[in-house]
Amino acid sequence: MTTTLTPTARRAASLAGLCDGAVHLPGDPGYDAARMPWNVALDQRPAAVALPRTASEVQDVVRAAAAADLRVAPQSTGHNAGPLVARGLDDVVLVRTERMRGVTIGPDRRIARVEGGALWIDATEPAADHGLAALHGSSPDVGIAGYSLGGGIGWYARQLGLAANSLTAVELVTADGEHVRADATENVELFWALRGGGGSFGVVTALEFRLYPIETAYAGMLVWDRCEAERVLRRWADWAPEAPDVVTTAFRFLDVPPLPAVPEPLRGRSLVVIDGAVLGSDDEARSILGLLRGLRPEIDTFGRVPARSLTRLHLDPEGPTPAVSDGTLLGELGDVTIDTLLEQVGPGSSSSLLSTELRQLGGALGRAPEGHGALATIDAAYAVFAVAIAATPELAVRGQHDAHRLTGSLEPWSTGRSYLNFAENAVDPRTGYDELTWVQLKGIRSAYDPDDRFLANHRVPRLFEDGKVTD
Repeated sequence: MTTTLTPTARRAASLAGLCDGAVHLPGDPGYDAARMPWNVALDQRPAAVALPRTASEVQDVVRAAAAADLRVAPQSTGHNAGPLVARGLDDVVLVRTERMRGVTIGPDRRIARVEGGALWIDATEPAADHGLAALHGSSPDVGIAGYSLGGGIGWYARQLGLAANSLTAVELVTADGEHVRADATENVELFWALRGGGGSFGVVTALEFRLYPIETAYAGMLVWDRCEAERVLRRWADWAPEAPDVVTTAFRFLDVPPLPAVPEPLRGRSLVVIDGAVLGSDDEARSILGLLRGLRPEIDTFGRVPARSLTRLHLDPEGPTPAVSDGTLLGELGDVTIDTLLEQVGPGSSSSLLSTELRQLGGALGRAPEGHGALATIDAAYAVFAVAIAATPELAVRGQHDAHRLTGSLEPWSTGRSYLNFAENAVDPRTGYDELTWVQLKGIRSAYDPDDRFLANHRVPRLFEDGKVTD
């Protein structure tokens, strides 16, 4: 039986043999494993998947894709692949950088250099060996590139700002197949766009970023039964706006799965949790946390811990996980907002959401640092992120409905803007930026990718498309 290839499949077949044979086409034995994102509830089916090991191999893929009239979507882990899948990948070469995970720590300069597919755990451990810490996220297996290009909010954020603005250089392959470096003196406009503007500008092969002399932090979690949610949330909402910049916390409504790996006191329970970190002395931290501890948590793990342990403080799932989610930014957390949250996910709620989280913002996140990139600040008081496990199609539908229902109920207090790293569904990417920044990003995209070669999860368009000025 003769199989007739589609025109796109014939073009994709021209990439075979690149990356030392690590290019997978639909129907190949390795295709399904290669195309799988971290969120295994998503079904991304690109025209081809390339797994380069070097910057030179990335160049080969980008040039071959251009010659075959195919687009290119960079991806390391696929944590935020939902918008990409929603847009469609029929004519796209997915460039998975997961085999590019080299890390070099420069303790004297306090600079880390990581390859484009490195995970946070790849960098935080060797940095900690030198008494240094990065502005990592709340999970050890998130890709550094995607996290940093989109902003990056971690446990030091209210004191040290967004991870994007600690980047000191980015190396990437641009649409013409050139390998370039962008920093404060070279390709300056591109460097500005990359720090918060996302993945629309090329395939990142390496990043350099500042490390900080943080060996320990006063960190941990406070835990109560869900029946205590109202008094705990109202106290935290009173405390958070006035808290000093040295503390960053998150409040969660959390349903703990009934798994054997979960400690017995928590297994299968509905809880409220406040976790976070203080960059200060023990006495200062105890004073800051006093009002929260006064609510007599059932479990209190706050104490002096090695900074390297903070990558797992939040207990985020590691490894491929099926999930659906939604998020929003809030300008306030007043009494009526709290009433709405409690109605949605408080005691007695029928919501299927595994976790409904409010990240405390403000502090350095609300102040533009000198020499900042495209995302200078997050102009909001709280970031909300709601997630449900999507182990079956039925659970996915219910979880997505509950996540959308939650964010919809909070719409009266939304800022109208998005933190795109938490936007795992297709949203208008303009909502991630102010108007002037959005125009500048489009101009830089037009200059570096005039033929619209690259496809990012939150796409920055060119200034002119289809003969019209883009919004």
